[in-house]
Amino acid sequence: MRLLIVDDERPARERLRRMLAHEPGVTSVTEAADGVEALALVARDAPDALLLDIEMPELSGIDVAASLVAPAPLVVFVTAYDDYALRAFDAEAVDYLLKPFDGARLRRTLDRLQIRLQSRLTAATRAPALTCTPPRQLLVTERGATRIVQIADIEWLETADNYVALHTRDGAPLLRQSLGTLLGQLGPAFVRCHRCAAVRLTAVNRIVPHSKGDCTLVLHSGAVVPCSRQYRAALLDPLRPA
Repeated sequence: MRLLIVDDERPARERLRRMLAHEPGVTSVTEAADGVEALALVARDAPDALLLDIEMPELSGIDVAASLVAPAPLVVFVTAYDDYALRAFDAEAVDYLLKPFDGARLRRTLDRLQIRLQSRLTAATRAPALTCTPPRQLLVTERGATRIVQIADIEWLETADNYVALHTRDGAPLLRQSLGTLLGQLGPAFVRCHRCAAVRLTAVNRIVPHSKGDCTLVLHSGAVVPCSRQYRAALLDPLRPA
């Protein structure tokens, strides 16, 4: 297993690394000192699992888990607090390691990770086209701070140079990513309606047709989104009653 330790306290990371050094099933261990660094390392290294602290500055471990993009690593929460167990269950964590723990308890966690990873491998072999679960939120860096944008709050998407504007009722923060890549992560809830735009299907209130096949989408919030003839059919198909 390739593991990523995420903890803002260096002694805690070093202790866990020493414990993992004695486990034969662990092939590599990397470290992150905060949630932002952790997400960057996940994107770069694609570890099998995160050993993730919960209480960290700026981004909590819960926020990190909710921001993972499929195919996401497995998550084990490692914390000194027992009052996050329910939220950890909601985040589909494999285990909840309560500090301090000994080698035997860590080994049981690693066994659970091995079983889950093997199940993933088997499922991927049998169903390689299985749809991945989209993230529940996106992280946007604004003036040195990190803003959390819930996917459920996004009404439509718009390209802006090298960014995508995430239009919500509270504004349109800019995410540095291409529209095509982002749509691949968000799944079928969003459909491209224009070369420069995509919309959440459930946000569409009415469609106003224009000449030459183009149209305008009016959202429930009152926002107006362009829809070109090229993308109109792909938009209308999922909106039609089954």
